[in-house]
Order: sequence, then structure tokens, then C-alpha cells
Amino acid sequence: MTSPLTLSFGSDHGGFALRRGLCEALKVKGHVILDRGTESEASCDYPDYAHAVGADVVAGRAQFGILVCTTGIGVAIAANKVRGIRAALVQGAEAAGLSRRHNDANILCFGAKYVDLPTAVACVEAFLAAEFEAGRHARRVDKLESCG
Repeated sequence: MTSPLTLSFGSDHGGFALRRGLCEALKVKGHVILDRGTESEASCDYPDYAHAVGADVVAGRAQFGILVCTTGIGVAIAANKVRGIRAALVQGAEAAGLSRRHNDANILCFGAKYVDLPTAVACVEAFLAAEFEAGRHARRVDKLESCG
């Protein structure tokens, strides 16, 4: 079990139900949740939520972020536009852990169409338990940070 962290969550309408389930599951584990919405399944724009979660992470209000849309692609693209964010779209726990260990990812993205709640919880647990390995990976992450 990882120490309690502050996590920022966001989704559009397509990720609403999965985001809500993840927030509840992680609250039970003792994490502090900053839920940036959306508040319903009414159509909305995923970049708004991706940018809000990215801002929380960059500003240090949250250690990590979690984003959900229908495919996960839109929120990942939008979050990666925020300077300092390294958002990873994953569908399994192994990739989630590797995104932290090798890429120093700070936001995890899911597609609600492809990932169910138990899988998403397992992914978040693997992500939070992993630590950046640095070494050869640090050089690559530095190159990512110098882009744009």
C-alpha cells in the first residue's frame, strides 16, 4: 500500500462513470481526491478537464492526476499539451507501472470503453507503487521536457 497522496481527477461525459468509481475506490484507500469533474453525462469538452488536472499536478496541488474519456486518447493528448505533464494512456497494470518507472509519468489516462473499474484500480495501484528509475530513463525524460 502506498502512502496517502493527493490525486486530481477529471473526465468528460464518456469517462464520467469510471472516474466516479475510481474516485470512490481511492478515497477508501485513504487518498485525498481533487475531483475536477464533469458532474454529469451531458456532453462536454475533455480538454477542459485535462487542463485542470494538469494544472493541479504542475502547481503541486496534487502529486498525480487521473483522466478518463471514452478512448483515453483525447485526454492524453490534451494533458500532454500542459508543460511539465507526462500523461500515459494505459490499459493494464504492467504498462501503468512502467509509465512511472521509465517515463516518470505524472498523469494516468484511461479509456472507459476499454478498461473496467477493477482493471483501472489495479492500474492506479501499480502506477502509485512504482518509482521513477532515473538512470538512462532520466536522459530521455529530459529530452521530453525540452520539447516545445
